[in-house]
Amino acid sequence: MFTIIRRIFTALIALVIAIPGYALFMTWKSAYHPPFRNSADVIVVPGAAQLNGAPGDVLLARLQEAKRIKDLGYAPLIITVGSGAPGDRTTEAAAGRYWLLKHGVSKKNIIALATGRDTLTQTKTYIAEMRARKIYNVIIATDPYHCGRAMKMANDLGAVATCSPVQTGPNTLEKSRTRYLIREAGAYLAYITLGRRGIHVSDHLTNSGLVRYVYDRVS
Repeated sequence: MFTIIRRIFTALIALVIAIPGYALFMTWKSAYHPPFRNSADVIVVPGAAQLNGAPGDVLLARLQEAKRIKDLGYAPLIITVGSGAPGDRTTEAAAGRYWLLKHGVSKKNIIALATGRDTLTQTKTYIAEMRARKIYNVIIATDPYHCGRAMKMANDLGAVATCSPVQTGPNTLEKSRTRYLIREAGAYLAYITLGRRGIHVSDHLTNSGLVRYVYDRVS
């Protein structure tokens, strides 16, 4: 009996270590070795902060990457997605659309979806739009450490998703800190353990808040 209990306890400890380790590895791998194709139906720009219609540094970098790969002919459409924070006069999607128009992208090639302030809600929003248009292949233009979680959510919802990490802005691999990797690994872990079960986890929790949230729901 003692041997069985010890084996069960050892297995549980291994599981507790393995799952966060898996989340960390997948976040790191997707940042440094993201799957990528040079042909898709659409490019998606996940929302990030904007100020009075002007994209913040993070959103700007994502928009620049989306335009860069569209100009290379990787996809004909760009979807900008994201609502606004409380009190905002416009949305992240609208700010992205305006920037793209201003920089030469035709309005017929832009779809703005002003819904969602977190990755999962935004993903559900643009996947619904893709399904309505009967398109399935998407390139997500986002931060390197965000790639893994963004692709995982899209693939789980039936898309074929790859990622094109930003090459400018504050969240390139060269500028990102370990803290961002750990936070995104925690968010990835929260999604595969809770999000898939329909338990919503906000993108806006701090590292400590995210860990506490996961612990409270699992325990």
